[in-house]
Amino acid sequence: MQGWSGARPRQAWAHGRAPWPIRVAAVVVLALVQVLGTHGAAFRQPGARPLDALAVVLLVAGPAFLLGLARRPGPAAAAVVAVTLVYFGLGYPWGPVLASPALALALATAAGARRWTWGAGLAVVAAAAAWTLPAGNWLGAGAAAAWTVVVLLLGEGLRVRRERAAARRREWESHRREVRDQERLELARDIHDIVAHSLSLINVRASVALHLAEKNPGELVPALEAIKHTSHEALGEVRELLGVLRQDAPVTPEDPLGRIPGLIEDARGTGLEVTLDARLDPPPSSSIQRVVHRVVQEALTNTVRHAGAHRADVRIAREGGRVVVDVHDDGTGLRGSLPGAGITGMRERVASLGGTLTLTDRGGLQVHAELPEGKTGEGR
Repeated sequence: MQGWSGARPRQAWAHGRAPWPIRVAAVVVLALVQVLGTHGAAFRQPGARPLDALAVVLLVAGPAFLLGLARRPGPAAAAVVAVTLVYFGLGYPWGPVLASPALALALATAAGARRWTWGAGLAVVAAAAAWTLPAGNWLGAGAAAAWTVVVLLLGEGLRVRRERAAARRREWESHRREVRDQERLELARDIHDIVAHSLSLINVRASVALHLAEKNPGELVPALEAIKHTSHEALGEVRELLGVLRQDAPVTPEDPLGRIPGLIEDARGTGLEVTLDARLDPPPSSSIQRVVHRVVQEALTNTVRHAGAHRADVRIAREGGRVVVDVHDDGTGLRGSLPGAGITGMRERVASLGGTLTLTDRGGLQVHAELPEGKTGEGR
């Protein structure tokens, strides 16, 4: 049953081959056509050798050898031509017996077995010349040569078409892999941004809660509520990521710019003084909004985790056809450290839209991103 409904028939069609049962049925039909058609044509060829059991075997053997084209096209085509030459060499009548070698030469050439098929074609031309030229039948020799060349050129045309189709399939597969890899990269960045941001806030607020438990227990409840709120949002974003993994689609936060004030409040909840100056009217494309959101998120996360800062200023504006994002803190700066995965992710996001990202030590760390509007990459 797998020959009809399993994966093999789909693979066979994908590689330009019919499933095995269909090929067997086609061979049976072709064998019947050759036997019955040649039997009918023999009545108009009284000088030919009468059809006998050997002739029937040869007429059936040609189509039968066609079944070998799928695995070994060259030898199979040569076998079909050899059987046909033996048939005519024994003096049997003409008829549809030429259907088998024509199919064999054309299909084997299309499959790339050119040495076998052109060699077999030369054998056909040589045999036809040996049979017709001694009797002065130049027309017959020319017709045999022309028939052979036409069949082989038809096979060459099929081969070129098949190779072009295979090249297009490879290009499409390569493009699909690139798209899939890009989506995985986007997902990896989102996982880092979401999880690192949320866990950083939870860690800072948990430290504050432990401090309050020792020094001022009366303020412990608001601190725990802040932790609960942050963890609840983190769980929601993790569920969103899990949905993305199931659906194989990139993470797309709803209203990315509208979620930035929430990032600011989360950072303030850790004790960091944060200001926000956002001037984007009208709002940019959704792809730019997503990158702006992630840049602000990652920059604030790094400030909370590593900078030891007391203040951070966030500015989002449109300047000269570009969307500019500035996050400047008063912390320790880079301190000569190498960029981590978060900064690398920010650079990749910005670069994907044709923008630039710079990090500068200016009384703390300044993250400066410029995103050009109107680029082709914004549609992604």
